[in-house]
Amino acid sequence: MCPKFEPPWSGFLEELDDLLDEPFEFHCIGGFAVVVEYGLPRGTNDLDYFTLVPANRITELEKLAGEGSDLARKHKVHVHHAAIATLPENYEERMKEIFPGHFKKIRLFVLDPYDLVLSKLSRNIDRDRDDAKHLSRTLRLDGDVLKERYYSELRHALIGPVEWHDQTLAFWLEAYFDKSESTRASKDS
Repeated sequence: MCPKFEPPWSGFLEELDDLLDEPFEFHCIGGFAVVVEYGLPRGTNDLDYFTLVPANRITELEKLAGEGSDLARKHKVHVHHAAIATLPENYEERMKEIFPGHFKKIRLFVLDPYDLVLSKLSRNIDRDRDDAKHLSRTLRLDGDVLKERYYSELRHALIGPVEWHDQTLAFWLEAYFDKSESTRASKDS
């Protein structure tokens, strides 16, 4: 799947790239990743990132390209530091760079689709469910992989009653993932 590099993101990111004085690496999560990398047919007006390298430049970046900045007003999109997110432990090992070599200073990485689905599990609002459904169906994600990663890399870090998150996972597996024999059998365990 080829990422979509279209306005307003193309102009916004190219202009931001020109304004930066050193390389910046974004670990993108949220709707931006689902729309740009995984082809969800909806818009998003923010580029949520969980990690920025260099981390000591977050405040400066938010002033330059965050909500309310001149750049954001011009392009009607902005960057947003999503400081509170629950991601699987080893997500960084599975990230994928999008638009490699396109920018002089910006490097954009998105979560792999399983990690992206899991990052949306605890919030579980309509948009998150739509994103999970899109990712699972268009990429034919394996429910067994999602369940294994949930139990081995995410469950212990979730806030609130784990039973609630377990029920959300079970619902998502039933509603959005293939009903293969192995998935049905593993869900029953």
